[in-house]
Amino acid sequence: MAYHLVIVESPSKARTIEKYLGAGYTVRASMGHLRDLPKSKLGVDIDDDFRPDYVPSKEKSQLISELKKLAKGADLVYLASDPDREGEAISWHLQQLLDLPPEKTCRVTFNEITRKVVQESIRAPRAIDQALVDSQQARRVLDRLVGYQVSPVMWRKIQRGLSAGRVQSVATRMVDDREQEIAAFEQKEYWSLDALMDAEPPFTAAYYGKGEKESKQPSHDEITSVLAAVKDAPFTVKRVQQAEKRQRPRPPFTTSTLQQDASSRLNMTPRQTMAVAQQLYEGVELPGEGSVGLITYMRTDSLRISEEALTAARAVITEHFGEASHQLRRYSAKAGAQDAHEAIRPSDPRRTPQSLAGKLKSEQLRLYTLIWNRFIASQMADALYDTTSVSLDAAGYTFRAAASRLRFAGYKAVYQDAKEEESRALPQLREGESLRAMSFEPKQHFTQPPARYTEATLIRAMEEAGIGRPSTYAPTITTILSHNYVEKEGKSLKITPLGHVVTDWMKQYFPDIEDMGFTADMETRLDEVAGSNRPWQDVIRDFYGPFTRELNTALEGERVKLPVIESQEICPECGRRLIVRTGRFGQFLGCPGFPECSFTMPLVEEMPGRCPKCSGRLLKRQGKSQAGNNYTIYVCENNVRGRENSTCDFSTFDVPVEENCPSCGQTMFKPSGRGRHKPFCINPDCPNFTPEDKRGHYKKPAAKADEAQAKSVKTVRTAKTARSAAKTGGRNTKTKTKTAARKKAAPKKKS
Repeated sequence: MAYHLVIVESPSKARTIEKYLGAGYTVRASMGHLRDLPKSKLGVDIDDDFRPDYVPSKEKSQLISELKKLAKGADLVYLASDPDREGEAISWHLQQLLDLPPEKTCRVTFNEITRKVVQESIRAPRAIDQALVDSQQARRVLDRLVGYQVSPVMWRKIQRGLSAGRVQSVATRMVDDREQEIAAFEQKEYWSLDALMDAEPPFTAAYYGKGEKESKQPSHDEITSVLAAVKDAPFTVKRVQQAEKRQRPRPPFTTSTLQQDASSRLNMTPRQTMAVAQQLYEGVELPGEGSVGLITYMRTDSLRISEEALTAARAVITEHFGEASHQLRRYSAKAGAQDAHEAIRPSDPRRTPQSLAGKLKSEQLRLYTLIWNRFIASQMADALYDTTSVSLDAAGYTFRAAASRLRFAGYKAVYQDAKEEESRALPQLREGESLRAMSFEPKQHFTQPPARYTEATLIRAMEEAGIGRPSTYAPTITTILSHNYVEKEGKSLKITPLGHVVTDWMKQYFPDIEDMGFTADMETRLDEVAGSNRPWQDVIRDFYGPFTRELNTALEGERVKLPVIESQEICPECGRRLIVRTGRFGQFLGCPGFPECSFTMPLVEEMPGRCPKCSGRLLKRQGKSQAGNNYTIYVCENNVRGRENSTCDFSTFDVPVEENCPSCGQTMFKPSGRGRHKPFCINPDCPNFTPEDKRGHYKKPAAKADEAQAKSVKTVRTAKTARSAAKTGGRNTKTKTKTAARKKAAPKKKS
């Protein structure tokens, strides 16, 4: 039977697309890349014009065989990997790997996984865009040359296990530069003066300056002088200005702005955001509808919106907010954007978040709501404010007050800007009117250093500087965190001593790679390759000559000594303070007396409160289960696992809090995990003691618990059967098999 084969990247997308295409189409998933550069060697033949040596994935050999067999029997093969440069390269690799002739190969892309778009895309196939493939090849070869040639030098000169990269090294430098700005910042004192005016209602006016000249960051002496002059002076209304203020909505999301808003509003990391967005794009199972793609492709720097989506948005806005709330808007992408896809938007704007409540997982619904609100707001009218500003004169000094009132919500009916507060109203005032100040409030302030980057603000800074592309932001931050170049303090990113040493070394020996301008210019060159304006080998040649000279200089350089970081923990075997060491699995605490003393322990973090058993310090430790899953546990400092001198056995998965029990004074705990949890007391002798079953821990629903119990019973029975068979040498199993075979072969009796 003739059929068409469609190859996508993920199984969930394959199921959805197969349903939309129907009979005559077989859809399979490649599970990402099926071939790549080898992990064990450089994989780039420098002498042969940087020819990459691609090898099939050993782990996917069975899948490759299956796809070859299906492709051989298919009339046409549609390569439908993701609609970006990496997706284009995956399709090209599939064509090469499956040995597909051009006349049998079609390239299709789906900007959204909906029935209409999938069917339209299948009817409009194209050839593989070799320019996009070459651009991705150039990026892959560049990253391989830097990673596989700089990293071994770092191992020799700094420490084993380190790595370098075109984008990750610049991102690390940005965090390091910000830390140095903070360290070099000189704090300055300044003062402000507020006057509470006797009016109905009372309002506060702030000191502005002498006459019409603004005083910026006034000193204490200046404020003291002003206060002495105006304390008993009348305040005269010099000017009252009323105006209308318009506030425009923000454009729909791109990859970077989605990651920024999800971080600030939903407390989701960029990695979490992209994982959940991928699920919404590929398809979510909805009752009665099957798998449905809810948003457009989520790796984009474009602000374009299709005409069909604009029409649908207008209908939704008119229905829910009235015709006056709609305003057609088209947005232009910033200079340098690839502009290959639409902005991130709901695939069907008529599918409101309320209609999906109870049908999506919590994180999926929260992210979809954010995307839907931002898109709908982008097509709504401006918000209108009535603003009033008042200028007062007292003894030749000017004080000012301002207020605004929302007159027409416009887009704010859907999407509120972060940290926006409406100011209090001002009374009706006339120019020349005299007022009296009821009280004065001088305040001391200090200038603040620039804030540390968060994941969201670092992504914004990278985008503004042209560092990386939408698909690289989240993986870059994950990389610099996992290599311990950068650490998180709350939401803030802080350079580690190791990250500072690595950055300084890279700046000394590889200034081009560390230079933000050079890295941004390299992205522009890759865009030129994608636009068929330059051969990809030219980009590599221009880079590799200077890079080779820098490599040779780095090899001749001296070894860098890493700073020793002492902890507060004492080695229980020799009494010395443990130091922070770095191994292949991350950081840990070790004795500085190694190899004479080989004591090690996990890197710990001191928690609030005291141990309920021995009043020792409570420490946070990270561990890994036998199944390979990471976990966090809280233990007493005297609970030293596997050591004879361990004097306390207290440990818990619950989180100690700063709050002590009001009755017994012991440390209280709360369940780990997301959400707000009420602290509880674990002291059984305390009247506030909370039993285990009332502490707010997650409980499986009754149906799932029964199912789990049934599986457990089945597992036990299976294990017993297996043991029984083992004891009898498998005779019972053989007997049952023979009996079943005889029954099957026996002729059925006629009724």
